[in-house]
Amino acid sequence: MMKSESKFTLMGLPVWIFAILSAIILAATYLKVLPKGMIGAFALMMVLGTVLNLIGNKTPIIKDYLGGGPIVIIFASAALVTYKVLPKEAVENVTTFMKAGGFLNFYIAALITGSILGMNRKLLIKASVRYLPAIIGGVIVSLLLVGITGALIGYGAKEAILFIGVPIVGGGMGAGAVPLSKIFGTGMGKTPAEMLSIMVPAVAMGNALSIVVGGLLDRLGKIKPSLTGNGALMIDSSKVVVEEKEEEEKIEFKKLGIGIFMAVAFYTLGTILHKYVPSIHSYAWMILSVAAVKIMGIMPRKYEKAAHQWFQFVMTNFTAVLLVGIGVAYTNLSQVISAFSIQYVILVAVTVIGVAIGSGVVGRLVGFYPIEASITAGLCMANMGGTGDVAVLSASKRMKLMPFAQISSRIGGAFILILASILLKLI
Repeated sequence: MMKSESKFTLMGLPVWIFAILSAIILAATYLKVLPKGMIGAFALMMVLGTVLNLIGNKTPIIKDYLGGGPIVIIFASAALVTYKVLPKEAVENVTTFMKAGGFLNFYIAALITGSILGMNRKLLIKASVRYLPAIIGGVIVSLLLVGITGALIGYGAKEAILFIGVPIVGGGMGAGAVPLSKIFGTGMGKTPAEMLSIMVPAVAMGNALSIVVGGLLDRLGKIKPSLTGNGALMIDSSKVVVEEKEEEEKIEFKKLGIGIFMAVAFYTLGTILHKYVPSIHSYAWMILSVAAVKIMGIMPRKYEKAAHQWFQFVMTNFTAVLLVGIGVAYTNLSQVISAFSIQYVILVAVTVIGVAIGSGVVGRLVGFYPIEASITAGLCMANMGGTGDVAVLSASKRMKLMPFAQISSRIGGAFILILASILLKLI
């Protein structure tokens, strides 16, 4: 028994212990006595995330080509809601925990703060100035391809660009499709609700395909190692002079507490700045604030390490939990299914593939690894903002690129709103 336990565990526990604890949580769920709030939501999400992650990582084809665990967690969780397998009370509890409870923001705050402060300072400076061209390259190629394809298959070039291409690369739902529906509705004499009914399926399906393509790009990187930095964005990152020798970090409980405090403080700073400059999303302000602190070198290194340790703890232990929440609270499986038609699927696929190709090519020209550029500057423009960033980076196994993914979703999303206004006048 000891030998078998050492070979296979779930959440670090022997299977029989995990099974007993999970049975308690599932029994409470279906007896409708699961504790409300964080405790109940966290418990159920841990069980589902662990089991679904195992299924995804062990299933042939899915594990090799479609992203493995992350994609199974998201869509299986969404299916449990759509087909009413989970009790309504459990779904509401998880949704509240993710949205009103702010668990998504809590997770992303840890990733942004820790990953930026944990980066090499010179590398951050060099990478940032090259990133915008990769975003723009991806958007241009994507919209050109979807317009040409729309004209060729009878959907219409203008309709394909405005109603499918632009919403997909627009930074998600709240920061993308919703304001775009107002911009297009005003320009076309339609209500935002009418525009949203056209755009939402494109955004949802684009997000789904972005996750799949992220998994495929990870697979491509294994076949063609020259195309990837295995999580490093810049090709010449190995040439960047290291500012100081890093000793191996010891996990310290006090450092984890410091890391939590720094993450929530920087997130709060982002919300303050967003209040006075609302045109820039609070996540974008947070990225700019943390990056400014890192670039200026004003944070003592030991505190940067504390933030980095907390980021690693959250990424290691909470990612599967969060993906369940994304599936339950943010993924509407009915919208994705209802949008399926040959024309629509082709146009969404062309948009997602186009943005990945464009960003990869331009990214290579400015000194990035093509696969990492395609994932961050490309797919993270085509997904559903913060939730999509987590899903795409999980599927491609490149979670440490979260700061660049957030630049795509937030700053890139703001760029798309400006571009949409111009396109509407032109076409």
